Amino acid sequence: MSRNQTRPAGDPPPRLVTRPLLVRFVSIVGASASFYLLLSTVPEYARTAGASPGTAGLTTTALTLSSVAAYLVAPGLIARYGYRPMLAAGLAALGAPALLLAAPSGIGGSLAVIMIACVVRGVGFAITCVAGYALTVSLLPAQRRGEGLALVGVVSGVPSVACLPLGVWLAAHVGYRPVFLAGGLAALAGLASVPALPRSGRSAGPSAGIRAALRTPALNRPAATFSATAMAAGIVVTFLPLAVARTATGVAALALLAQPAAAIGGRWLAGRYGDRRGPAPLLAPGVLLAAAGMLTLSLTAVPAAVIAGAAVFGAGFGVTQNASLTLMYDRVPESGYSAAGALWNLAYDGGMGVGAAGFGVLAAHTGYPAAFALTAAVLPAVLPVARPAGGRRPGTRTGAPRPRTTSRSA
Repeated sequence: MSRNQTRPAGDPPPRLVTRPLLVRFVSIVGASASFYLLLSTVPEYARTAGASPGTAGLTTTALTLSSVAAYLVAPGLIARYGYRPMLAAGLAALGAPALLLAAPSGIGGSLAVIMIACVVRGVGFAITCVAGYALTVSLLPAQRRGEGLALVGVVSGVPSVACLPLGVWLAAHVGYRPVFLAGGLAALAGLASVPALPRSGRSAGPSAGIRAALRTPALNRPAATFSATAMAAGIVVTFLPLAVARTATGVAALALLAQPAAAIGGRWLAGRYGDRRGPAPLLAPGVLLAAAGMLTLSLTAVPAAVIAGAAVFGAGFGVTQNASLTLMYDRVPESGYSAAGALWNLAYDGGMGVGAAGFGVLAAHTGYPAAFALTAAVLPAVLPVARPAGGRRPGTRTGAPRPRTTSRSA
């Protein structure tokens, strides 16, 4: 039964949580924990190894840029080798460098080794995301895809919320090596679960590459819409602590806790609604909700407004996250899952990076409150892009680009 076919009256919905999905949760949690335990810890570790503040920041740049590069080639690799082998390779690339940093020989204290580890982990994380999401979608019933992706978001979101501050706290109290060891083992624990996943092999049919996905309005429109809210998310997580008065650092911490918590809730509600009415109508409300949150955040001197604004923005971001991802998977056959996932993740990371870089320049000229307000005013400009491509009914599947079999794009 396709997503758009109606179930007979009284027919129970298909089961969402199955044994293969539970097995997949192991690698989801492992990858998320491994990534976020080291995300803020590695730059601090680089500083203790003698790096300047600018060089220490390049560790995150190396991680991000290598991820973006890997998104461009991941669909082609998955088409050639299959979901499971590439998921295993991604988890290994995510975990092994962390263990290298924890090596008692001291080799992990070299700045060159730290940078190489970040590059390899960035590639591993990107491949894990693309292959893992494509495999996960194949395990979800089409009629409950939105709700299933929301559940996956909760499973991956909880470790990210917990492990980001936990890594920094553990490094300060027990040292860096235990953090690196935990991060490496978390990814490798996920690797141990891969053989128990279904043997889906290579995706059926001709594989659509990332370049074909970029040229397809049915995919690039929701990706561009989500990228706009991702830019705002990059602004919030980077600059909100700097925008709040120094005497109210607790307010920034509460706001940064409220934002991802509300995003998880937004993803869940969007998934439930989208499975019944289609995800496309949720894109515009999600963007407007995110804009309202950014506008409220411009009241940086009012603690209650900062916390409320972060929560409202988080809810809008979560709605746009779920709606865009579900819509993109709905519009491709299984052979296009990896390309759709790669494009969505590229929109995510690219948007966050561009937002953080551009906002810094803007805030230097206008101040933080005005910069937040201007960001809120710019966000609705993406709404014309959020309209369904080609006049198709929201929620319907559109044909994926079918490249010629003689040349497969990456």
